[in-house]
Parts: sequence; structure tokens; C-alpha cells
Amino acid sequence: MRDVTDADFDEQVLKAELPVLVEFTAEWCGPCRQLAPVLKSIAEEEKERLDVVAIDVDANPETAAKYNVLSMPTLMVFKQGEPVWSRVGARPKRRLLEELSDTV
Repeated sequence: MRDVTDADFDEQVLKAELPVLVEFTAEWCGPCRQLAPVLKSIAEEEKERLDVVAIDVDANPETAAKYNVLSMPTLMVFKQGEPVWSRVGARPKRRLLEELSDTV
């Protein structure tokens, strides 16, 4: 799992060949810290089918505003440059994988 910024979001997410799961996060966000190990695990297990990245909304407000992200963590999956799935809040790994199964 790696970090992206406003500057490289288009290149790293919108132009990616694989679907990309983006976590919109912030340092002050407790549920984001809870979700971090879940996302790291998914990033490793699903690396052939899914890329997983994080973007800090405080440091990168343009991207957060563009996608109307108001709560942390917000998870979005982008395919071929378009958001195709979105959820707000931390969730257990199994539930997240179930929710993603139709998207990835």
C-alpha cells in the first residue's frame, strides 16, 4: 500500500490498469488507524487484481473536494478512471472483501 497526492492522483489512480482502492484518510482519524492493517493485508493478498493506495485529505484537499469526501475513512474503488464503488467507515477485512467482490 502506498500514498498518493493531489499531484500524482491522476497518474497513479485514474490511469491505472488495475482497479484501485483509495482510502481517503487523515492523521487524526482513529478509524483510519484501525483500518490500516486491514488495507495493508488486502493490498498484499489482492495485488494481482487490485491496487490499494491512501491519500491524506489534509495534505491533499483538491482530490478530496473533487470526490466530495467529507468523512474519514472514505473508501473508493476507481476503474478506468471512474469511481465505481464507495463506502464510509472502517470495517473488518472479511466484510470489506465481501463488499469489494462485485467490484474487483
